[in-house]
Amino acid sequence: MTKVDFYILPSADPSARLDFACKLTEKAWRMGHRIYLHCSDAAQRDALDARLWAFKGESFVPHGPAESEPEGVIVLGLGDDCGPHQDLLVNLDLKVPTFAGQFARVAEVVVEDPTIRQAARESFRFYREQGYPLQDHRLQRL
Repeated sequence: MTKVDFYILPSADPSARLDFACKLTEKAWRMGHRIYLHCSDAAQRDALDARLWAFKGESFVPHGPAESEPEGVIVLGLGDDCGPHQDLLVNLDLKVPTFAGQFARVAEVVVEDPTIRQAARESFRFYREQGYPLQDHRLQRL
């Protein structure tokens, strides 16, 4: 069954979600996981792509868009198709994607922004109603 982790960041800045997603992705990648980063729109995906290139000067996190690298180790995607990915989903959209249940793990990244908090509450309710094991991680600092 899919395990769902909510990472609750001590920031109201929506861009903190992207910074944390980069850190989480790098850690999971180094542990041998395949990661699908689900973005809400092309602008968010472009911002995440830029951060993945530059967030840590001494390391490189190989990644690409789902359209050109659907089977890549780290894929940034939009829409309703995550391709063959089933390991780790990092959801940066404000709703639960229809394919979330095919992943072993889902990471939801939450900040103190009211819109994002409300969307996270709705996602939490959805996952709970579906019977997914839930865990929250309240981070003290980024």
